[in-house]
Amino acid sequence: MRKANAGFTLLEVLVASVIMAVAIAGLLSNLTTSLRNASRLTEYDRAALLARHKMDELLLMPRLPGQQVIEGAFDFTQSGGVESGWKARASIFEGPPGAGPGVEILERVELQIWWKQGDKLRTFPLDGFRKRILLPGEVVLPAGGAPRP
Repeated sequence: MRKANAGFTLLEVLVASVIMAVAIAGLLSNLTTSLRNASRLTEYDRAALLARHKMDELLLMPRLPGQQVIEGAFDFTQSGGVESGWKARASIFEGPPGAGPGVEILERVELQIWWKQGDKLRTFPLDGFRKRILLPGEVVLPAGGAPRP
């Protein structure tokens, strides 16, 4: 009986090294993609949080200017050090045709959050609704949706 050599041939070592290199390259590629996706999701989560916070503020304001765009910027500490801001517009969404002052209507608040990601401008839209009383000088048109001064 002959003793078997203890060890691997050069060819076996090279094949094992190539298989290991391919596996590691695939894992690193997946890790890079996962980190990029996590970063992007973090930005969207922050935008959603800022949008909900700003929408709550707008819905609690007693009087928003109708059919006018209002806008502002977020503090760098609020937005994670990213340049960002918001635009909003309130409009009568639904109410009895020809309704006048003192009648309850449904008002729509449209909000858009924006932030800069590198050279690109990203946005996150959000709509909210609230009941309010028509003030003097406001009337709901029969077609609905558009206020008349």
